[in-house]
Amino acid sequence: MPERVKSIAELRSAYREGGLTPADHAERVLDGLSGSDHGPVWISTVPADRLRERAESLTRHGDPALPLYGIPFAVKDNIDVAGMVTTAGCPDFGYLAAEDAPVVRRLLDAGALLVGKTNLDQFATGLTGARSPYGSCQSVFGGGLISGGSSSGSAVAVAAGQVSFALGTDTAGSGRVPAALNGIVGLKPTRGLLSTAGVVPACRSLDCVSVFAPDVAGALDVLHAARAVTPADPWGRPFPAERVVPRPPGTLRLGVPRAEDLEFFGDTGQETRFAAGVERLRTFVGSPRSVPLGAFFEAGDLLYRGPWVAERLVALGGFLRSHPESVLAVTRAVLETGWRYDAIDAFRGQHRLRELRAQVDQLWEDIDVLVVPTVGTTFTLDEIAEDPIGRNAMLGRYTQFANLLDLAAVTVPNGFTSSGRPASLTLVGPAFSDTTLARLAATLTEGGAPTGAVEAGSPPPQRTAELLIAVVGRHLTGESRNGELLGHGAVLAGTARTAPLYRLYRMDTPDGDGLPGLVRTGPDGSPGHPIEVELWRLPSAALGGLLAGVPAPLSVGWIRLHDGRDVLGFLCEAYAAGPPAEDISASGGWRAYRRSAARR
Repeated sequence: MPERVKSIAELRSAYREGGLTPADHAERVLDGLSGSDHGPVWISTVPADRLRERAESLTRHGDPALPLYGIPFAVKDNIDVAGMVTTAGCPDFGYLAAEDAPVVRRLLDAGALLVGKTNLDQFATGLTGARSPYGSCQSVFGGGLISGGSSSGSAVAVAAGQVSFALGTDTAGSGRVPAALNGIVGLKPTRGLLSTAGVVPACRSLDCVSVFAPDVAGALDVLHAARAVTPADPWGRPFPAERVVPRPPGTLRLGVPRAEDLEFFGDTGQETRFAAGVERLRTFVGSPRSVPLGAFFEAGDLLYRGPWVAERLVALGGFLRSHPESVLAVTRAVLETGWRYDAIDAFRGQHRLRELRAQVDQLWEDIDVLVVPTVGTTFTLDEIAEDPIGRNAMLGRYTQFANLLDLAAVTVPNGFTSSGRPASLTLVGPAFSDTTLARLAATLTEGGAPTGAVEAGSPPPQRTAELLIAVVGRHLTGESRNGELLGHGAVLAGTARTAPLYRLYRMDTPDGDGLPGLVRTGPDGSPGHPIEVELWRLPSAALGGLLAGVPAPLSVGWIRLHDGRDVLGFLCEAYAAGPPAEDISASGGWRAYRRSAARR
């Protein structure tokens, strides 16, 4: 069986420790493309020689400090890639893209390695993954379970370990439902943070580019690398600077749906798993508050039972009329309902949505985050075939309101039901709460949210007596003091970057090797940089012994990571950052600085 493609954090560690290159890893990716048994995941792939050429170029000339250096990824085939055909799941609609969508270009510029374009529900219309002329992907968990859509191929490519992350799109839940059904993370950002220029529209005013990854930190890495406001995208919005730094989970007020608003369609396994997920959340954010979901559901109904379905015809109406035989019957049936609405209906719908949004905005005065099931139940491909439209609507109950109400969302795994079906929950917040939601999601998943089989109703796992500590210099793997960590029983947990709030200095030492010191920028407005760190899991009882060997001017304090977590780590007192210390922040980390110095 081909080796699973590593997560972003795992690949960063492998590259920086010198045991792997992008060129090496490209061969593993190519092996994995021929070893999938999860159905037609890919519509087109980058030719092997081009993939190897790109990987070799990164190996020889690329900058390992790039945020996504050598990370393989996929894009849903309604997103343009220069020189590749964009089909949107309809071969007769396909066209050769002249240029990359801005979101793809930013990822390539960040060093990522494009593998290919993935299958989808035709014209991104559906949540099942069973509406494609290229065939239907099933979930990586097998048993004929649907993969979820419309970003079916992107989710399966990540869950099957063929790529480290993938782009989808999410108008009604297409970036969350497939994540739920394949046991991975689905990040649906605030509308406009990721450019939708170069994306075949579903509902242009509501569309989002979404991110699939094995973990929250990886999804957030991609969000930060890809987000930008571009002249080609009139829907783009910048991330307000004051919202980039997330709020700690302990400060958040949790909203939980009223019992009468929860519908699991008879699936007691999903109901039990959701209750268990809420209990885990309570250990991080305190007692939840009951929230009515009526306004959310009514807003969601406007998407397919209101005039917004007509917006899909703005981009596709001409093709639908000229090529009706090219469109799948179920897709055509959904799209053609748009012809029923006129301008009066559109304005009436906008007015009602504004009223509903005002009601929901009031709820954010009392809560900061809402937790909902991602799906109320799951279906097999055969079950979807029996009622493709009705069961599609059931899948969207907890997802299709988000973009209409201008909300952000992160979906994370929530274990398995006793019958073996994947469970999931979604954290929802107001626009631009993305990093706060991601921080809570990361805390939840690291704190015991299961990704493997769990018996229904089982209690949350107990936390072990250990802590996470960030190291930035001589305690890194292979450096002179790494043995101190190993001697105290520490285990490497991966790599990360700090939030762009720090500067790194090289201080002179008698041995000439220099001592790195991480300093948080002060209130004077001086800019910071994201700095590479390693994260180690250290037995709590060993912390004192480790600190006893830490020389001045170093100390241990709280370090803010790029995903918003605060972890203990080695910091340097500010007085030591003055001359003759050398500011090496622009290198991105101690290892990168050492490599650069060696070349000089």
